Amino acid sequence: MGIIKPLPELLISQIAAGEVVERPASVLKELLENSLDAGATRIDVQLEEGGVRLIRVVDDGSGIVPDDLPFALARHATSKIASLADLERVGSYGFRGEALASIASVARVSIASRHASQSHAFRLRSEADAVEPAALAGGTVIEVADLYFNTPARRKFLKTEATEFAHCDEVLRRMALARPDVAFTLSHNGSAKRRLASAVPGNTAAHNFSRRAREIIGEDFFPHARPLNVTAGPLRLSGLAALPAYSRSGRDEQYFFVNGRYVRDKLLTHAARQAWADILHGARHPAYVLFLELDPAGVDVNVHPAKTEVRFRDARGIHQFVFHALQRTLAAPLSSAASPAEAAPAAPAYVPSAFSYARQSGLGVGEPAARPYLEFARAAFADAACPQSGIPGTQSAPAPTVSQHEETSPLLGYAIAQLHGVYILAQNANGMALVDMHAAHERILYEKLKQSLDAGPPATQTLLVPLLLSASEAEMATAGEQQEALALLGFAVTAAGPRQLAVRSLPALLAGGNPVDLVRSLLRDLAEHPASRVVETQRNELLATMACHGAVRAHRLLSLPEMNALLRQMEETERADQCNHGRPTWVQLSMAELDKLFMRGR
Repeated sequence: MGIIKPLPELLISQIAAGEVVERPASVLKELLENSLDAGATRIDVQLEEGGVRLIRVVDDGSGIVPDDLPFALARHATSKIASLADLERVGSYGFRGEALASIASVARVSIASRHASQSHAFRLRSEADAVEPAALAGGTVIEVADLYFNTPARRKFLKTEATEFAHCDEVLRRMALARPDVAFTLSHNGSAKRRLASAVPGNTAAHNFSRRAREIIGEDFFPHARPLNVTAGPLRLSGLAALPAYSRSGRDEQYFFVNGRYVRDKLLTHAARQAWADILHGARHPAYVLFLELDPAGVDVNVHPAKTEVRFRDARGIHQFVFHALQRTLAAPLSSAASPAEAAPAAPAYVPSAFSYARQSGLGVGEPAARPYLEFARAAFADAACPQSGIPGTQSAPAPTVSQHEETSPLLGYAIAQLHGVYILAQNANGMALVDMHAAHERILYEKLKQSLDAGPPATQTLLVPLLLSASEAEMATAGEQQEALALLGFAVTAAGPRQLAVRSLPALLAGGNPVDLVRSLLRDLAEHPASRVVETQRNELLATMACHGAVRAHRLLSLPEMNALLRQMEETERADQCNHGRPTWVQLSMAELDKLFMRGR
């Protein structure tokens, strides 16, 4: 007698439920997707005991005709696809036809619905086979009660009521972000928790999205967010990407949607992470709300029972598109970033408050005093910086007076003074800009070093008198082994004795810096990374080290023309909003904020 036997239908349904119904939030997700597929413009959600006791979803969608109600709880019965071709180009949220059946196998389900063509509503209960009349003005009401009442072992794996509610709330937040045209309400144990209005007639889609995103993510996100709207052939990426000043300790504010469906996709997450890699500290996480749109035939959503994972037919192309679109947006110079594309979701320009940033990051504002420059280097910053660092010096045109017409002033305005030798105080059209001169110059040098190295071997400056420095045995060994890597970066470092190195040339861009600290830092980095990896994965890390040591140091006094030259370079430099370590290079205080500090107008 054979031992392979078909499983009972109830057991099959409960196995499917184990894949689809992980917790109350999983149930809510399926019900919300059904409401949206039915064309609902308003969805009300009522939860009890975190959704374990009751999940009630009321929508004003198209409703279900009485003859279709019995099929609503049947496995693999759906109105959304009918063939393999439909599955390959599925555009609806749901399509498998197993969610309600799986839920009904582990909970008590009731469906009441009234189709527009019917004079009254009808109800179907999972415990009964017959369809019965019901009182309902229109749309559909689905109640899921006593989740896991018949599988108590699985119920024990649920978390606390507060935790389960938090998961349900997050599901609704994701749906609401994707559909700002739909109104949502959420209540828990009879208490209203969330009320999101639908799109305002007459407002643009960008304005409605911005309004919904503010309700979901909060106001703190927006001062740091850059809008993007990039199209390449059939691909389009839009949404909001936050600059590193708003980086997070976790991934709690990362929302990625593919054709309106929230997904957790490793390929997309990796592409986004790579786009922030050059401006974000490794222990921090970026924040974003991104929408990728493409031909439904180019993505397979039938990968995971929960439909949160997808598979792209051209995975490499998608990765490169997302990476480059985000990288260009985050790298846009200040002058272009100040006026985002109209089609992108609306968000204010990047003008974080100095006080709010300090509260969020807890970062210090001081820089240690640098060692004096060597005698062969020019003493005046302007003379040294003009040809080498790329920052125009005293030869630049005199700075306009601060009384110049505000409408014609640059984004960062014009320098007024230097504060404690660390910050540049500038007046612009919005009020006051405060610039960390070392951090800003560091970013400028870093971007120029990258461009220089991409164009070929960097221009070098030979020292008239080689710089001698004492070295440890490890430094001597590294200098001998890494000659090729040092040459690629523009350095000529040779042994001048048993424990002495001679620096004979260095990159022209860094001629005004401190070669002693720079060479020691490079040798330390080269000792940690094999030379074969330096050119590939570690190049930018080494260039960041070089830029840090080559940038103008704190407590270096600058003239007004020098300060204005630095501001103009910032406005034309990619990623100038933050230094190489992900910290902001400048902050804006508006006139309104300044007036508030001094209680003006009260």
